[in-house]
Amino acid sequence: MGTSSPRMLFGAAYYTEYQPYERLAQDLDLMAEAGFSVIRVGESVWSTWEPREGQFALDWLQPVLDAAQERGIKAIIGTPTYAVPPWLRRKYPETAARSGTGQPIPYGMRQDADYSHPAFRHLAERLVRKIVGRYADHPAVIGWQVDNEPGLRIFHNDSVFQGFLDHLRDRYGDVETLNRRWGLTYWSHRLQDWADLWTPDGNSTPSYDLAWRRYQSQLTQEYITWHAELVRGLVPEHHFVTTCVALGQQGLDISAIGKPLDVAGANIYYATQDGLALPGSDEPEGGLYPFFVAWSGPAWLYLQNDMARGIRQEPFLVMETNATSIGGSADNFPLYRGQARQAVWSMVARGARMIEYWHWHSLHYGAETYWGGILGHSLEPGRTYDELSAIAGEFKQAGSAIEGLRPRSDVAMLLSADSRWAMEFMAPLRGNTPAWFGDPQSYDRIVAAFYRGLFDAGLSVDIVSPEQLPSSPEELVERWPVLVVPALYIADDATLDLLRRHAKAGGHLVLTPRTGYADEEAVARHTVMPGVLRPATGVRYQEFTNVLTPVTVTQGDGTSYGPALHGHATAWADGLIAEGATVLAGYDHAHLGQFAAVTTHEYGDGRVTYVGTVPDRELSRSLADWIAAVSVPSDAWREDRPPSVTCTSATTADGAVLRFVHNWAWDPVGYRLPGDVRDLFTGERFAAGTALELGSWDVRLFIEREGDSPLDRTPAATTVPTAPISPSPSPRRTP
Repeated sequence: MGTSSPRMLFGAAYYTEYQPYERLAQDLDLMAEAGFSVIRVGESVWSTWEPREGQFALDWLQPVLDAAQERGIKAIIGTPTYAVPPWLRRKYPETAARSGTGQPIPYGMRQDADYSHPAFRHLAERLVRKIVGRYADHPAVIGWQVDNEPGLRIFHNDSVFQGFLDHLRDRYGDVETLNRRWGLTYWSHRLQDWADLWTPDGNSTPSYDLAWRRYQSQLTQEYITWHAELVRGLVPEHHFVTTCVALGQQGLDISAIGKPLDVAGANIYYATQDGLALPGSDEPEGGLYPFFVAWSGPAWLYLQNDMARGIRQEPFLVMETNATSIGGSADNFPLYRGQARQAVWSMVARGARMIEYWHWHSLHYGAETYWGGILGHSLEPGRTYDELSAIAGEFKQAGSAIEGLRPRSDVAMLLSADSRWAMEFMAPLRGNTPAWFGDPQSYDRIVAAFYRGLFDAGLSVDIVSPEQLPSSPEELVERWPVLVVPALYIADDATLDLLRRHAKAGGHLVLTPRTGYADEEAVARHTVMPGVLRPATGVRYQEFTNVLTPVTVTQGDGTSYGPALHGHATAWADGLIAEGATVLAGYDHAHLGQFAAVTTHEYGDGRVTYVGTVPDRELSRSLADWIAAVSVPSDAWREDRPPSVTCTSATTADGAVLRFVHNWAWDPVGYRLPGDVRDLFTGERFAAGTALELGSWDVRLFIEREGDSPLDRTPAATTVPTAPISPSPSPRRTP
């Protein structure tokens, strides 16, 4: 995806087949009047496409696409394979996904079929070929979404387990190697034959669970690869192929799922109303929002954006996002006026090339009756329609200024699917209810703690996976000079050595608890920690403890490098002993006081900072401020802001810098411009130092440094290259 990408796309999923009466022309007229440019259609109704096995009804979509084309609206067609019809379950019960050995998932929801089963593949391919063959040449169609939100389930089907056994044979060769690598002497689990391997239902071995989760992700990636190649072989070269990634699904690795796609598509859902306030709550909030929104605040929204861009290290499509209330019948939190506009411009700032709402009209029946659409149950335009129409007008007004934007980032954060899976099974942190294997949200809690501190400090973040890291430490430093590594629990020696060499080559490496503690098999390393990173960190530890109540940190020697740290340690503490590292913070605690909480160590041409605890929001913010002072180029837009204001930036196709200034609060706030700018929408010019007022839930866009080249004036630490790390699967044009 380069700077030649066409205009931004803006629209919604549209289902004429769900409407209570005929209103196609009225709906498409309303979309055209609102300035919508794209719809997604067809992905949820296999039983409409194929009402009986082998009897296909393909013509019903034609009027929708014709009406869209007449009004200049483009379409993305979704293949409907994620929601199977009742006849398929009845006639092919062997395709039912199983939640446990011998336990088929009861029919009545969705994503309840084993997509690795040959019978399912046969039926799916037959249908996909019919749909794609019918509509591949329609002029309204620009792309295809294959399946929808893959990876929701972990399949326990017997055929899946047998495939897992074959996978283990290929990987390990013989059972003795597996016994040794997994430590199966423990509890008499040694295998004498491959047939001895037990099913995963009662498993308690971490290495087994990690291998099982990896295999499930492999099944998902293989399915999407098969699906994408099938569609790609049937459509014109100018069409793109994507899928709709729900970023938290248990059965996929988001960086792997992007490889077979032409462009990544993701759901971006977020807490609304006071859940978007900044500063907002001091801690992530659970239980107040739908389960797929883990915590509140604009930092969550930005984390989802950055994860979506990290799928392929390229711009992305927002396949679904909040139109109004999201979730179930008791999750009714429509956006405050202005919040939809704030969210849209945050997505654009972080790399979105399309914003598509789920969905156009609220449903009158079914499980998602109260997941609100742009039109409510009355089907009459209201406040949401009016606000989104205004946003579409801003897109049109912005024109080429937002085409080919490249988000600017200050730091990178390394996220690992392996580490997340391993910590879901054997977690280090305690939850509200004590459990033998801890809180399965431990990894996400640690990531949240560090990401939110970076966000509060005004630092923009690239998300990268271990597999996406350049193999050359010099290239890694050039691309990501500051690399934050939260809880990289699962890591092979080569990855840890690359991190070490990143620091030695001039990078700033920030490590946290659990990094490198286990090897690639989830086996705890038998060395004084942090193991191979010990010389680079200048610290060692041999003990650690859970922390039940927050502990105030004491100031160390941080002021000799940057601002002093302050706040509290929570949840965990490594017993860090400095071996040449500078202690930035300690613990105000009778026992923990003997250990360091945060250290930093110059190593080669760079440095390694080790954070031995899970910081609260105050400590995380002060740590991020310290990192910025030491290793990130100064930026007045970031450094002098009211508490409710954020400033993010992107480089335009012609080399200017586009600044996005948000006020995440009810109260208007004054803001003094750090540089000479032009308002993107009004064209008004302002000199540096001009005092402006940002309104309630407001966002302003300013063009700065017009006419500069994209690279001459942009520090390396804040540049995100648009080229992917690995080539696209085909030279297809993407939106």
